[in-house]
Amino acid sequence: MIPMAICYDFDGTLAPGNMQEYDFIPSVGVSPKDFWEASFALAEKSDADTILAYMRLMLRKAEEAEVRVTRDSFRAFGSTITFFPGVEAWFSRIDAYAHERGVLVEHYIISSGLREMIEGTAIAGEFKRIYASGFMYDENDVAVWPALAINYTTKTQFLFRINKGSLEVYDNTRINKYVPKGDRPLPFTNMVYIGDGETDIPCFRLVKKEGGYAIAVYPPRKPASRALTERLLEEGRANLIAPADYTEGSRIDLSVKAIVDRIEATARIG
Repeated sequence: MIPMAICYDFDGTLAPGNMQEYDFIPSVGVSPKDFWEASFALAEKSDADTILAYMRLMLRKAEEAEVRVTRDSFRAFGSTITFFPGVEAWFSRIDAYAHERGVLVEHYIISSGLREMIEGTAIAGEFKRIYASGFMYDENDVAVWPALAINYTTKTQFLFRINKGSLEVYDNTRINKYVPKGDRPLPFTNMVYIGDGETDIPCFRLVKKEGGYAIAVYPPRKPASRALTERLLEEGRANLIAPADYTEGSRIDLSVKAIVDRIEATARIG
């Protein structure tokens, strides 16, 4: 089977909005606007990474509101996340289409959101790996400290992990080892990255530069949001743009199937 990877951002790509806004932020008694303003202010005050700042603020607000944040409670917050049209049926349909052509698709999440929340969603089982920011937990399974913070530049690390087959986050030996391109288990030419905005630009650029496919999506019912993705296309950062509509016959459905066909044809021709 010919290997292929489809890598996804999460917020704004597979699901509308920010995952923290579905249930977590309301549970600690603040508005999304106030939470994100406080998060940015904390990052600015401490000259800190914005992802680490929002994770610290989540723990602080939960403590103030006496909301116990365990791994299971984060997953419960994630279970309420809703998706763009067609997302839940997307994976099996693309897998089946690819399989008929001798292509084995692996799906990956690369997100600045929380892995524990994504693990609680209805689609968590579709991914070979969920690379997202996450917490460490104490002996009572209560979140105490960030374990991993993924921002817009560190996202590219995980594309190289997939490319080289070095999938464990804690393993820094294989990912830094020189591996000739021809010996890497999943070439960039067989990789698709789907994202929705400026935080995905480094991934778009890397995948596209290495011969893969960068797809920028925008909310299907918000045509005004298309302007950013059109700019990404004009600037050569993305191969194509599409509404975040994953139903059968949609633009992104037909485009990814065409990419599958191209990958199969390239492998067959040699």
